[in-house]
Amino acid sequence: LVFHPDAGRAEGCDLQPVTAEPPITLSYATSTVPRGCVSSSSVGIDRELHVLSVKWSKVSAFPLNVFITPRAGSCTKPAVLVLLCARCLATITSSCPDLLVHTDAHHSLGTTVTLGPKPPMATSEGQLLAWARVTYGGITSYSELRDPRWVQLRLGEDASSPPDCVPQEHFDASLHLETEVFFHGMKGCSRRDTQSTRDNPSTRVAHIIRLQPEPSSVVTEVNLSLSCPERAASNQSNQLLILQSRANLTWSLSVNNCHIQFMASGNYRIAPVSSMVLTGEVLPDTERGLIAKAFEKNYSIVASYSVIPTSTRVSLEIQEHEAVRRVPTTPNPPAPTAYSLPSMLLLTLQPWKCTDDTLEIIIARSHLEPIKDVVNITLRDISCQAEKNATHFMLKTPLSHCGTSLESRGHANNELILNLAKGTVLQSVRVAFQCEIPRELFLRLFPTAAFEAPQTELEINKETFVQASMRWEDHPADLQLKECWLVAPGAGAGAGAAAAGWRGAGRRGGHAGGAPQQPREEDLALPLHLHHPRGRARPLLCHPQVQGWFAEQHHL
Repeated sequence: LVFHPDAGRAEGCDLQPVTAEPPITLSYATSTVPRGCVSSSSVGIDRELHVLSVKWSKVSAFPLNVFITPRAGSCTKPAVLVLLCARCLATITSSCPDLLVHTDAHHSLGTTVTLGPKPPMATSEGQLLAWARVTYGGITSYSELRDPRWVQLRLGEDASSPPDCVPQEHFDASLHLETEVFFHGMKGCSRRDTQSTRDNPSTRVAHIIRLQPEPSSVVTEVNLSLSCPERAASNQSNQLLILQSRANLTWSLSVNNCHIQFMASGNYRIAPVSSMVLTGEVLPDTERGLIAKAFEKNYSIVASYSVIPTSTRVSLEIQEHEAVRRVPTTPNPPAPTAYSLPSMLLLTLQPWKCTDDTLEIIIARSHLEPIKDVVNITLRDISCQAEKNATHFMLKTPLSHCGTSLESRGHANNELILNLAKGTVLQSVRVAFQCEIPRELFLRLFPTAAFEAPQTELEINKETFVQASMRWEDHPADLQLKECWLVAPGAGAGAGAAAAGWRGAGRRGGHAGGAPQQPREEDLALPLHLHHPRGRARPLLCHPQVQGWFAEQHHL
C-alpha cells in the first residue's frame, strides 16, 4: 500500500506577502515595460530623443546602471536622454559620443556624456512628453520602468514607427531596450507546528520560483545566476530551491558559493561544472502543489514564493537569516574551487536513493569527469566504500549501517566522502545529504515468532506471523488494527496461495488504505500473530466467522 502525496499536504500554509527583510533578492531581465511607445517624429531633426521614467515600489538601496549603445553597430547622430529618477543614484555610460543627458537623479557620468539642465518637474506622463516634444521637436522612444537594476538603451530610429509616441500598456520595447528589474511580490508561509528560524536556525526552508506559463514565449533557456553569502555555508544544507517552468525549458545555473539542494522542471545544467544537460523532475504546476512538494521533502517553511515572467536571465541572491541585506553585485561568478566543485556536482546529481530499509548510491563515472583523481567514495563510516567498475561507483547498505541516522521524520541522513589524489596528498571532500524514505505501509510474513526470515509461501492451516511497519514523512503515527485476515480462496487456488488483508489502518482516525474482499465461509483461514517491531508478538486469531476485532494502538 503506497501513499501518494498531494496538495492536501499544503493545508495550514497560506501564502502571505513578505513584509520583513526579504530572504532573497530576485531580479529578471525583460524588454516589456509597464508603459511605453516609439515614433518616427525625430527622424527629420538633428537629434534622437529617448525618455526613461523610473518608478519604485520602495526606496532602492541599489545604484541604477544605464548603458547607452548603438542599435546597428555605429553611432549615426547625436542623442538626448531624459532620465527621471528623483530617488536614485544613476551611473550613465555611453559608447557613443555627444550624448546629452537631462536628469534629476544623483548621477555619475561617463566621459562621453554631457550633462544638461534638469528636466522640469512634471506632474504627469503627458506633461513630461509635451515638454520633450516642444524642446526637441520629436520623441524617438518613451519607457516607464519600475524597480530597474540596470537598463540597456540601444540608440537608433525607425522610419516605419508611428508618427506620434502614444504610450501603451505592457509595451514591447525589445527593439531598443532591455532591463533587469527587481521582483518585490514574493510571499511566504510555514506549517503551523514549525519554529521560526530565529528560534531554531536549523529549520529547513524552501525557496520557490515559478515562471509564468506563456504559450507564445520563444525562450528555451533560462540563465540563472545563484549566489549565497559567504558566512552562511553551514546553513545552506537546510535550504531547498525549487525551479518550476514548462517542461521544454532548460535551466542553465551559474552558482557562486552555494551548496543548497534544488529541484528543477525540464532540463538543467551547472554551467561552471559541466556543459552536460541533465533531466529535471516533473513538478506540480500549481501553488498548492509546489508548497506540498516542499513539505514532502521535509522543508517546513516556504521562505519565499515568487512568480515571475519567463525570462532569459534571472538573478537570485539568498540572504543570511536575520542579516542586514548587502548591496549585491553582478560580476561574473568566480570559477568553483577544487573543494566546492565536487560539492556542487554531487548536490546536482543527488545520486542517493532510499528504500524502506536500504540506502543506495549510484554515480556514473562520466559524471565525475570535471573532478580529477577520484580515488574512492565512502559514506560517513569510511569502512562502507563504494564498489568501482568501468562505468559506475555503486554502494548499497542497510539504513541501520554506515553511520546513517534517522533523526529526521521520514528521512535518512549521511555523508558522501570523496577522496581525491592531490599530488602526494589525499584530500577528502565531505558532502552531507538527506535521503527521503518512501512513505509506505509494509506487511511481512514470517513462519515463526522470531521474525527472522520473511517468506511469501505459507502452508494452509499452519500458524504464521505478520510484521507491520509504516514509514511517515510528517508526524509519528498511531496505527490501529481494525480487522485482519490471511485466507486461501477455496476455489481456483493452489495449496500455497494466500492473500493478506488489512482493513481500517488509520492515522488519527483517518482511513489510509483499502483491503481485499471479506473471506467467504468456504475459504481456509490461518491464525495470525501481529508483531509490533519494537515489542512482542501479539496473537490474533483471524477467521472469517469472527468479526469486529478490537482496536489496539501501536506506536511505530
